[in-house]
Amino acid sequence: MLMNNNPSFKMLFEQLGLASSPAAIELFIRTHQLPAHQNLHDAPFWNKSQREFLIRYLVEDADEWVMLIDELNQQLHMNATKLQPA
Repeated sequence: MLMNNNPSFKMLFEQLGLASSPAAIELFIRTHQLPAHQNLHDAPFWNKSQREFLIRYLVEDADEWVMLIDELNQQLHMNATKLQPA
């Protein structure tokens, strides 16, 4: 289930400079699916500042962002995990 009604997830999208309405978040996730081997921060659609933000907060394990970034990572790999054999 998408966290698109959670204000904190909305804030993550705002911090990344992305549209943050529930519909925009859902569309972004649906249209930016990553293969299983692709790290979130290495995705080709991030610009330099977005990539640096993701790396910085993952490396720092910053409580206020790391859970949301992990959730975004899971959401963007949703199709990849469905395709993996059990």
